[in-house]
Amino acid sequence: MTENAKSISIEVPHRISGFFEIVDEINGIKITDPELIGSRGAGFNLRAVGKTTIFIESVDNNEEDKSKIYINNEEFNEKAETTYFIINYIESYLKKSINIKVYHHFDLPVGCGYGASGSGALGTIFGLNNILNLGLSYTELGRIAHIAEVINRTGLGTVCGLLAGGLCVLKEPGYPCNYESIPVPENLRIICGSFGAIQTKSVLTSPHLKLKIKEAGKKALKKLLNTPNIKMFITASFEFVRDTNILNILNLSKIEELIENLNNLNIYGASMNQLGQSVYAICKKSDQKKVLETFDTFKPEVKVYISAINKNRPEFLPIT
Repeated sequence: MTENAKSISIEVPHRISGFFEIVDEINGIKITDPELIGSRGAGFNLRAVGKTTIFIESVDNNEEDKSKIYINNEEFNEKAETTYFIINYIESYLKKSINIKVYHHFDLPVGCGYGASGSGALGTIFGLNNILNLGLSYTELGRIAHIAEVINRTGLGTVCGLLAGGLCVLKEPGYPCNYESIPVPENLRIICGSFGAIQTKSVLTSPHLKLKIKEAGKKALKKLLNTPNIKMFITASFEFVRDTNILNILNLSKIEELIENLNNLNIYGASMNQLGQSVYAICKKSDQKKVLETFDTFKPEVKVYISAINKNRPEFLPIT
């Protein structure tokens, strides 16, 4: 790093979506404005986080752009589509050439249904706004992150859910966010197990799955809004997985078996992360041991993580 280099780090929670209804058309007509595209649904923020660290360095105008993007120490650059989009978007605000290096480090596995792309998008845009003194409003920063996810088909409602914090229902699609918070009991644990990734883009571009998701998501949302509590959230989420038939369509027999075993326990319940080859169980702290024992029967295929619901709204403040 040279003397004109600066850096900043921002932490943004991971998030699990329980169910969602894709909203990308009105009366059969495709929505073209990415700001209006999104989802209705519900999910919760975790105490596990994604940490985005940004380094910037001034360069001569005739020097080649050397902006880089790393995810868990692996170089991705253009393949990190959402972050790459945000960097290009922000460069239009700049009066001088700079090199931008973005390092994403995630507590939970990427592509497995923990909202890594949304976490990284918010970390990137809030970090760049701070370090470059862009003066963009909180509302505008969220809008850019949402658009980046929608255009690159890495998410639909994750950004709004992350901005809301805690367990919440997204009542309407698009941006600005329209959500309702749901109270969460004390001493809860979220036990997660991941078998591998699902490319969100592959699901969001499948006409057959999209139709099933729209129908099941609408049904689950109505049920949760009528009884907005955590027990109904997990019930609606499980029924969403069943009604979409997503486990059979994607041939996820081990996930189906694990969810069934967990739901035989006396806990709040378990379901599949949207979207990833992952299962989450919601239980009281006193029931953590028996839940972990159930996950352990699927090792070594499954990697297990213990977390809790983060009830606070993210502040996006620089960390040291």
